[in-house]
Amino acid sequence: MTRNFRLVAFCLISFGFSLPAIGQDQALKKENKNGEWIQLFNGKNLDGWTPKIRFHELGENYKNTFRVKDGLMQVGFEGYDQFNETFGHIFYKEKFSNYVIRCEYRFVGKQCPGGPGWARRNSGIMLHCQDPKTMTKDQDFPVSIEMQLLGGLGTGMRTTANLCTPGTNVVMNDKLVTRHCTSSTSKTYHGEQWVTVEIEVRGGETIKHMIDGKIVLEYDKPQLDPSDANAKKLISDGKLILSEGYISLQSESHPCEFRKVELKKLD
Repeated sequence: MTRNFRLVAFCLISFGFSLPAIGQDQALKKENKNGEWIQLFNGKNLDGWTPKIRFHELGENYKNTFRVKDGLMQVGFEGYDQFNETFGHIFYKEKFSNYVIRCEYRFVGKQCPGGPGWARRNSGIMLHCQDPKTMTKDQDFPVSIEMQLLGGLGTGMRTTANLCTPGTNVVMNDKLVTRHCTSSTSKTYHGEQWVTVEIEVRGGETIKHMIDGKIVLEYDKPQLDPSDANAKKLISDGKLILSEGYISLQSESHPCEFRKVELKKLD
């Protein structure tokens, strides 16, 4: 509430008047940004985002891997001779807990020479990430929950909005899932078409992967994996559940573009 509204409310209540509900709603709406879409990517530059590329210091945008052109956030490898497992991520400046994030992405061009076969037309949105300041210089992926983004290879099935779990585990159907990746029920997206994905994150409770408003994967209790060397460093007082963290986008050797990255906070 604004200072003036609080003053008026105090005076009305002091003289026995009830506060009009519409006034309360307007004041709360003005103060509370939950339910409004926030543009994490402004379409002009990388303000608010920090790269962390393997073998390089936090903040060093090696070979201009991440850049903005024509209103798009691009991940490109023109400056690379060989990929050499130089996996990268670009982190948004704030941590979030309860929210919906929506991204529009597509894969373009050819994979960087030396990129692993599994990384062809492969990227990801990383949720509940560790603070990038805690990553080691040679760490390949942040401890996080990943919505894996995959493009079709021209023929056959290849789902997107999958789950991968670097340094983490989740629960499905009341059972702890320790495998690294789990496929969604999405269709396959071939070519360079734009795909819109959403993820609903409810802190340390439930996470839902969605395409076109349809849930394609759902799981519970995102948590640190005590058997993982990087995750083990993040465990405090034996607590494993991940209820918040940073968001990052991946660089995994295949060029891709993000047209929109927006977030809506939830209560």
